Amino acid sequence: MGARAQYVVVENGAWQRYYSHWAANRVVHDLLPGPAAATRCFRANRELDEWLDDVWCEGAALVDHDRRILLWFVFADSWSDHLAARAVLARTWPGWDVRFAHDGMGDLTHHLGLGRDLTRPPGWFETFEPSWFADTENSEPWSVVSLRLPDGSVRAWGSGREPIEHVADGPGLIDLLVASPATPPLTDMPYGGVHFEPQARTVSLWAVQTVAGIHNWPLSGWENWVLDFRGDDHTQQAGLLSADFPFPQPPLAAALRSLGDGLSTPPPDNGASLARAMAVPGPGGTTPVVTPAALVPHETADPTPAELAVLRAALDALVAGAEVD
Repeated sequence: MGARAQYVVVENGAWQRYYSHWAANRVVHDLLPGPAAATRCFRANRELDEWLDDVWCEGAALVDHDRRILLWFVFADSWSDHLAARAVLARTWPGWDVRFAHDGMGDLTHHLGLGRDLTRPPGWFETFEPSWFADTENSEPWSVVSLRLPDGSVRAWGSGREPIEHVADGPGLIDLLVASPATPPLTDMPYGGVHFEPQARTVSLWAVQTVAGIHNWPLSGWENWVLDFRGDDHTQQAGLLSADFPFPQPPLAAALRSLGDGLSTPPPDNGASLARAMAVPGPGGTTPVVTPAALVPHETADPTPAELAVLRAALDALVAGAEVD
């Protein structure tokens, strides 16, 4: 099983789909050099006349040149990696509306006017009976769940489940939280968080990963509740957490540097000058010998030296700023 990726390019009122069996973990790296480079890269893949679904598609991007909108999603190894990618894309896609597609394939098909459920069978969103397990040892949870208590205070717990799974439990989860023991203070940032305000009947959710189905609100059991979806912005929940259970703030410098790992400068296109050299007769009428491979420029789908220079400058500036912070 490969890491399947799907790409959509919109230009001049038309759109095409492309597919890679292995490139899901490269979606961010292919986007970093900017819209022109990303478009060349995606169009170098095989055209596909069907949609992948949320199960099979592990990374995707939609590049809309007409509206200058980029939608993308892929799983990030950490909170820092996601934020670092967002910071670089903000610089290398100037003038574009760059959005993380939290609803997965639903965001892409919705953007094209095809609805959010094109790739999803009826009843695909699964709800659960409320359940809760307080992991009293893990300080690096997947998500953080917080709750405002009747006295106005806020308690929070680390959880091994994804944010959307807590919402799938329905409001019955709140009663289980009230009786839960404390979990350890955090030593790393989670992938997301959910906050419940029972009196205001509001659910807030943020994540640096996909939360497919979040735009189908109200989900089952939440008919009289309001959703405050925060995208990947954790600051609202951070401001609610108590002093003894804060979000850590990992530095972004290391994550930014890792995005630069593996960047290479493509060989210059010496084809024209080498061709001229071949056309000049050698001494005594001999023919110059030139390695055929030397006449082949770098792959046209690769970033150009100018595009890589812009990317490196953006990375260097962001790393310098992160080190100062």
